[in-house]
Amino acid sequence: MAVDFVPPSPRTGTPSGGILPDGFLFGVATAGFQIEGGFNGPGEPANNWLRWEQDGRVEPSGNAVGFWERPEEALDRTADLGCDSFRLGLEWARVEPREGDIDEGALAKYGEIIDGCIERGLKPLVTLHHFTHPSWLGEDFWLRPDSPDRYLAWVELALSRLATKVRLWVTINEINVLAFGSWLLGIFPPGRLMAFGDAAIATDNLLTGHVLAYQAIHRASPGAVVTTNNACVSGYEFDRLMTDVLMARSLGVNRDELDDWIDGRRAAHYGWLPASGPGERAFRRLSAMTSAFGSAGRRHPLRGHNGTSAGIPRRAVDAVYASTHERTLDVVGLDYYDPMVARHFRAPGHRTAGGRGWHPTRALWDDVVDPTGLTRWLGAQQSVTPEAPLWVVENGLCNRVRNGHSYPRLDGWTRSGYLRENLNAVVSAIDGGVPVAGYWHWSLVDNYEWGSYQPRFGLYGVDRHRGGRGFRWLDTDSLGDDAGATYRRIMSGLRAGDRSVLDGE
Repeated sequence: MAVDFVPPSPRTGTPSGGILPDGFLFGVATAGFQIEGGFNGPGEPANNWLRWEQDGRVEPSGNAVGFWERPEEALDRTADLGCDSFRLGLEWARVEPREGDIDEGALAKYGEIIDGCIERGLKPLVTLHHFTHPSWLGEDFWLRPDSPDRYLAWVELALSRLATKVRLWVTINEINVLAFGSWLLGIFPPGRLMAFGDAAIATDNLLTGHVLAYQAIHRASPGAVVTTNNACVSGYEFDRLMTDVLMARSLGVNRDELDDWIDGRRAAHYGWLPASGPGERAFRRLSAMTSAFGSAGRRHPLRGHNGTSAGIPRRAVDAVYASTHERTLDVVGLDYYDPMVARHFRAPGHRTAGGRGWHPTRALWDDVVDPTGLTRWLGAQQSVTPEAPLWVVENGLCNRVRNGHSYPRLDGWTRSGYLRENLNAVVSAIDGGVPVAGYWHWSLVDNYEWGSYQPRFGLYGVDRHRGGRGFRWLDTDSLGDDAGATYRRIMSGLRAGDRSVLDGE
């Protein structure tokens, strides 16, 4: 039951006769732990990064950018940009710092922040889980059989207070990055390496959690729009497979046909995205051989970290086919940075911004910028799930700041140039008939980037060495580029039907 990847038919304009479709949303994206501050210190709520911060394995998150104390600054800047939407996260660890101990004040404050969005004309896009959970659940929480139901209880608690205020939801941010970063790459707690069985079990539980949350949100708010956003990754098992599992039933796939169908989808995925070299080809072979789905999934069980057989994790499939909703994804959300896996590996000693890199991986500030790839990626996603609109939930450029010194990117990219080229890629996809319905830039402000403050993604920089609260917001990004003004100008121009705002200055 393979589906051919046929490029969408070109068309001119949009239903409204302009450049953008009616209701298109422009926004900025943030995450609670990365901007709020006030986690993992004495007397503060603790999440699953607590041990790593205490052991010195990562830089302490500290006060981040103080969003929890002063959310108005971030919301005012977002409104001044002319955005339609603000993406924020609800931090489970803040609301339930100890098992069964609910902080009603924290829930009320999240409600006030959401009210602040609405008062400024910003539609809140709320993420219910963005890589973090309370520390008392343990670093291996997503390997536990009860994790989907325990997560559902958190979702239902949040909905009981906030469902009437919010229409747009992300259940779990980047399921693929969370599972593989935690149990394959070792970059998130618990930091396990190449534990393929654990990664498959966690992915299955996370997808199951998404389905349960999707149903709960629609029970509480039937008109809600719900997604989970994968980071774009060239390996099928590490990205598109997860969306296919969620969409299979709505695409007419019988459960007993699922593995054959997934084999076809994998082949089609690689048909439109040819391997760029031997490294990419080797990665694709390995990921297919260790997959929990398709031919490999039928051949052998996977094993968890304790050596016991995990079987073939299929709880998510059970949840999808038992759901009262034929489709458990209202829009296809994607986060586009550099999806080609082989490009993320480099020889130790390579040149990087600010010196030499001694790890065998490419730093975030060296990621390859490929705007034309975004157009292609959006077109391919639409080809295989034509019923679903698309959101670009994250898209952004990284640069490096170390000890107060900002280093330019080695490739010369600026954030203003990145915005113009990537939004031009989105418009090109729309011109080609792809139903892109929203774009959120990552991020509004430089924040805590999962263990370090060196990577900077913000439209607005932060001087972490001066200011009344130990830092101050800049009026430019950390490269000195007025990226906020560029984003404002592009949004305003595209809404008015002016494509010239995408031209270089």
